[in-house]
This record gives sequence, C-alpha cells and structure tokens, in this order.
Amino acid sequence: MGYPGKNRKQYATPKRRFEKTRIEDEKRLVIEYGLRNKREVWKAQSALRKYRKAARDLLALQSAKTDPELVEKKTDELLGHLARVGLIGENRDIDSVLALKVEQQLDRRLQTMVCRRGLAKSPKQSRQFITHGHIAVGGRQVTIPGYIVTRNEEEQIEYYGTSPLTNDLHPERTRIARVGRG
Repeated sequence: MGYPGKNRKQYATPKRRFEKTRIEDEKRLVIEYGLRNKREVWKAQSALRKYRKAARDLLALQSAKTDPELVEKKTDELLGHLARVGLIGENRDIDSVLALKVEQQLDRRLQTMVCRRGLAKSPKQSRQFITHGHIAVGGRQVTIPGYIVTRNEEEQIEYYGTSPLTNDLHPERTRIARVGRG
C-alpha cells in the first residue's frame, strides 16, 4: 500500500487509443468548453462512471431483496448528493443517474458557469480570469477552473473583491458588455 497523501490519477485513459469517433467527440468537447486538454474530459467521464456504478450497485441491492431501509438510505444519499451538485433535479430516480451525460458534468464546472453568466466573453477567457484570481464564489477566491459549482453557489459567482475587473470601466468589462449586446 502506498503513501495515503500521494496524489493519484483521477481518471482512466481510453482503452482504444485511436478510435476516430471518440477522438472527434473529445475534440469537440475540448473546443466547446474551453478545456486545457482531453484529460479534463476523461476526469469528467470518470466522475460520471463512479456515479453510474453506485446507481447500478443500488439496483443490485434492490433486486437482491436486501434490507429496504438500507437501500432507501443509500439511494437518498446518492440522489441528494447529485441534486446538491446540480447534475439531476430534485425529483429524480436512479434511472436519471444512469442517463447522465459528460456535457452535464462539464456544465457544472466553474469555467463554464463564469462564461454562461456573462463574466467572460469566451470559455478560454473565463479560464484565464479564474486562474489569475479574478473570480470568487461566495466571496472566496477560487483559482481552479475545474471546480464543481453546487446549486447553492451558482448565484454567488462574481468578480473577486480586489480584482481590477470589479470596476465597470475596466477595458475587458466594456468589451464583454459589447459582446453580450451584439
């Protein structure tokens, strides 16, 4: 067993390295969401894979006639977590967990949220603003573009207090406003 503080891979690489359709889909996602590389797509896929495995395990427990209270508790935990994160709605079931797509996971990233809220004019610019420390979530500076934003934090995304971008007359803010209108 290794050292518990050691960082480990958070993703699994594809089994078939040169599958044309997979490569094209990943490239489209990287461009659309302004990701740094395909590794970020693989991380999102791995996270969804964990959620789907947990849902399949719950279905197996239900079919095995295990203690219904235990199954209900674990189901509520999984669905509650996914609802808090914003991947599924409040009134969903296990089937909706199995139907999750990578795009839904990528939509919950801070980088995507900043761009969609109009704080940046493109996904690449939102990534730059985040890494340079211009974005805050709940008044707390966040410098990780892959940060998963919960439903409670969605409305708290703003420019960081000491950032020059808080000034409405900042040149980048006026460019963003012009792009938003036009």
